[in-house]
Amino acid sequence: MIYRSHVLVCAGTGCTSSNSLRIIENFNKKLEETGYDKEVQVIRTGCFGLCAAGPIVVVYPEGIYYSHVKPEDVDEIVNEHLIKGRPVQRLIFKEGDENGVNTTLNESDFYKKQHRIALRNCGMIDPENIDEYIAFDGYKALGKVLTEMSRDDVVDTIIKSGLRGRGGGGFPTGLKWKFAKAPESDIKYVCCNADEGDPGAFMDRSVLEGDPHSVLEAMAIAGYAIGAQQGYIYVRAEYPIAVKRLRVAIKQAREYGLLGDNIMGTGFKFDIDLRLGSGAFVCGEETALLASIEGGRGEPRPRPPFPAVKGLFGKPTLLNNVETYANICQIILNGPEWFAAMGTEKSKGTKVFALGGKINNTGLVEIPMGTTLREVIFEIGGGIPNGKKFKAAQTGGPSGGCIPAEHLDIPIDYDNLIAIGSMMGSGGMIVMDEDNCMVNIAKFFLEFTVDESCGKCPPCRIGTRRMLEMLEKITKGQGEPGDIEKLEKLAYNIKASALCGLGQTAPNPVLSTIRYFRDEYEAHIYEKRCPAGVCKALLNYTIDPEKCRGCSLCARKCPAGAISGEIKKPFVIDSAKCIKCGACMESCKFGAISKK
Repeated sequence: MIYRSHVLVCAGTGCTSSNSLRIIENFNKKLEETGYDKEVQVIRTGCFGLCAAGPIVVVYPEGIYYSHVKPEDVDEIVNEHLIKGRPVQRLIFKEGDENGVNTTLNESDFYKKQHRIALRNCGMIDPENIDEYIAFDGYKALGKVLTEMSRDDVVDTIIKSGLRGRGGGGFPTGLKWKFAKAPESDIKYVCCNADEGDPGAFMDRSVLEGDPHSVLEAMAIAGYAIGAQQGYIYVRAEYPIAVKRLRVAIKQAREYGLLGDNIMGTGFKFDIDLRLGSGAFVCGEETALLASIEGGRGEPRPRPPFPAVKGLFGKPTLLNNVETYANICQIILNGPEWFAAMGTEKSKGTKVFALGGKINNTGLVEIPMGTTLREVIFEIGGGIPNGKKFKAAQTGGPSGGCIPAEHLDIPIDYDNLIAIGSMMGSGGMIVMDEDNCMVNIAKFFLEFTVDESCGKCPPCRIGTRRMLEMLEKITKGQGEPGDIEKLEKLAYNIKASALCGLGQTAPNPVLSTIRYFRDEYEAHIYEKRCPAGVCKALLNYTIDPEKCRGCSLCARKCPAGAISGEIKKPFVIDSAKCIKCGACMESCKFGAISKK
C-alpha cells in the first residue's frame, strides 16, 4: 500500500517513558476514526537522538519535526496537519528554546555536524519490521560477502577500514577478526557485548532498540569471516525494549532464511541466541562476559590466552560490542576507503556519544572522529543551561577521566583522550558546570566501581575501597596533609596490578581530577571548604541581613528548626542545628540566603 504521509514516532526507552506508545495508539485511533488510516501510516521507530526534545514525532514527506508531543496533542496534529495541511506551529521543534527558530531535523544545529553510520536507521525505520530494514539495504552486505568475497577478503576489508573497537579499548577490529580466524577449530563463536553498564551511557541500547538487524547481519558476516556457526548476544536484562526487539528480529531473520541453515542458498550456516546479563558492570570485560554466558560467575580470567584463541567454552571466540558491529555492513557496502576517509590518522570513522549532565541538548550524537569537545558541547549540545560556565566533561564512564575547559579544543579520538588522562570508553559523555565539585565527582565514580568490583583481585577489591575511604574523609572535612599524595600512589599501584581492564582504569577519575583540579582537593583538605558548595559537611548557610525582608518563609520551611527571628526583621541561622538541606535557600524569594 502506498501512503501519502508517514508519521514517525520515537518508541525508544526515553520517549516510551514519556507516553510515546500512547501517542502511537492515539494516532492510529484518530486516523481510523477520520478515515485517513488508508492515506497515513504511523511508524514506531527507535531513538532520533535528541532526547531533550522527546517525545518526538516527525511527519514525512514534509519533514516537520514535532517535539515534546503529548498524547492529547494528537487530535490537533491529525486535524490540522494531516487533514488540512497546516502544521501545528506551537509543537514544531525550535532551535535553542521556545523563542527560537522553527527547524527541520537535519537543518538543526544538533544534527548538521553529525554523520550517522552506526545510527543510520535509528529514527528512520520500524525496528520490528524486517522489510523496512531490507528496504534500507538491509542484508545486502551479507549477500555481497557470501556471493562475492572470500573469508580473507572480508577480514582484509575490515583491517583496511581502520575500524577500532567501540567498546572502550579501541583495539583494531580487523586484527581481532584475523586472530579469531587463524586457529583451526571445529567450533568457533561470534559474540556481541551489549552489556552497557557505564552511568549515563545508552549508545548500544539505542542501536538495539532502533536497528537490531544491523547487529545480526554484522554478526553473520563475522561468522562467515572467522568460520563460526553460532553467535551469542549478551545483553543486560535491564534493557527490556532492546531484548524484545532483538527477539523479534532474530525470529524474523530465521523466517526469512537469513539466519539458520543454508543462508541465501550458499550453504553457509549461522544462528544467533540471546543471553541475558543481570547488571554486573564487570561483565563488560570480555572474559567475565564469556564466563557469564557459560553459566559461571562473571569474573575476569588472566590473559593470555585471549578469547580469539581460547574463549567461550574453550573455543576460539570473536567478541565485539554493539556499535562496532553497527559499522560493519556500511564498510562492506561502501568500501574500506570510504570509512577510512573519515576521522583522524589513527582513529577512523565516527563515534557515538551519549550526551548527559549539565547540557541543553541531552541525547545521542554520532560525530566524525576528530571533532572537538567544544563543537560537541556548545554547537551540537547547545551549551550549558542557565548561563553557567563549563567546568569539565567526563568521558569513558568510571574508567575514564574528567576533561577541563583548557582542553575544549582537543580533537576527540582514542589517542588524544588518553594523552590528557581520559579515554574514549564506550561513549558516555557527562558534562559538568561550575556547580559541580570535582572531589565529589571522583567519589561518585569510585563508589560505583567499588560497588561493582567482582572482588577477584585484591588491588581492585581492597585498593579502590581504600581510595574511596580517603575521598569520603576529604569531603567530610577530615582530610589531612599528604592525602593527595597517598591517593596518587595507591591509584598508580592499582593501575599497575589489577587483573582486568576495569580494575586498571578505576583510578582514572581520581587521577584526572587531581591533575586538573588539585586546588579543589587542597581547599577541602587545608581550608575545610568546598569551592562548589556541594559537600554538605563543609557548607554553611547564611542570611544576608541587608536582603532579608523578615517574611519568615525560610523558618517555616526549615525541617530542623534552625532558623529564628521576628517578622519584618532579619532572620538568622543556627549553624549547630542546620542540617544543610538547602530548603531555606530554595524557598527564599529575595536571594538573601547563600551557601559558603
